Amino acid sequence: MAQAAVTYDAVMRDLIERHFKPLYYLMGDESYYIDKISDWIAEHVLQPEERDFNQTVLFGSDVTAAQIVDAAKRYPMMSEYQVIIVKEAQNIKNIEALEKYFKQPMPTTILVMCHKNGSIDGRKREYMKTIQACGVLFESKKLKDRDLPAFIEHYLQTRQASIDPKSCQIIADSIGADLSRLTSELDKVLLSLPEGNRRVTPQVVEDQIGVSKDFNSFELRDAVVNRNIFKANQIIKYFDENPKAGSLYAFLPLLYNYFQNLLISYYCPQRGSQEALAQWLELRSPWAARDYVIGMRNYTGMKAMHILEKMREIDAKSKGLDNPNTPPGELMKELIFFIFH
Repeated sequence: MAQAAVTYDAVMRDLIERHFKPLYYLMGDESYYIDKISDWIAEHVLQPEERDFNQTVLFGSDVTAAQIVDAAKRYPMMSEYQVIIVKEAQNIKNIEALEKYFKQPMPTTILVMCHKNGSIDGRKREYMKTIQACGVLFESKKLKDRDLPAFIEHYLQTRQASIDPKSCQIIADSIGADLSRLTSELDKVLLSLPEGNRRVTPQVVEDQIGVSKDFNSFELRDAVVNRNIFKANQIIKYFDENPKAGSLYAFLPLLYNYFQNLLISYYCPQRGSQEALAQWLELRSPWAARDYVIGMRNYTGMKAMHILEKMREIDAKSKGLDNPNTPPGELMKELIFFIFH
């Protein structure tokens, strides 16, 4: 696997400082970081006038490993470097020629291998060690749902904008872990912000992304935490009538994660303290533990356990197991009724 020290920020820092390596092997299930690194190399290593003769884009399904090596062994023309970007590198067959080249790469060639939708077979350890010895082996992993709010907050901060926790969670829930789509939506939000007020609010999210500030997964979770039965049923009814606004598949993981953490909260030695509870649950701030303090007042540990069991049952039914024809809307209502009763 990729070395732990090789992070996106570390790779970009070296690139910006023009500390180039002869090989960048970019792999993983998250294409966003692979594209960011390869696009930066394509746009910044060479001057525009140098690119015609010294920058080549190849596709793994169209070339052999030997052809890539032949291209990499060429010398640059009137330039310090030549850049070769191989897209769809996961489709290259018979990589023996590449492995031999990686052991002694051309110092004037910057070879970028873009291996998406997977990684190098973990059994090919010598191959990975060879890559690490001469260049950069970077693995771009999918972000977990719990990490999305931090990503959104950081993305906006680097662009001189801020966001409140509610808006952050609404965006994360509605868009999910597709970072390319997520950043595209965030860029749209950023363009809408006036110069004097670079703050993203629920109203901005509703106007620019189209997610209701009153009827969304975050608000449903809040209603469940506070046992607001009327509001929870309002939101479920809205989801049933507007499937694009929210669905069982969107809020079920969010509620499951909440009740799972709630169950863990009961084992915290100082569960009445938000600070202690936040540390126990490994939350980002004591503020995030507030919902669990409220939840322990509204739900017993046994009830939380039964709710988790019910959620697993509903999840199975939503996938057709022991459920030939109950629609998702009815399953949503069944789950919410069980939580409150």
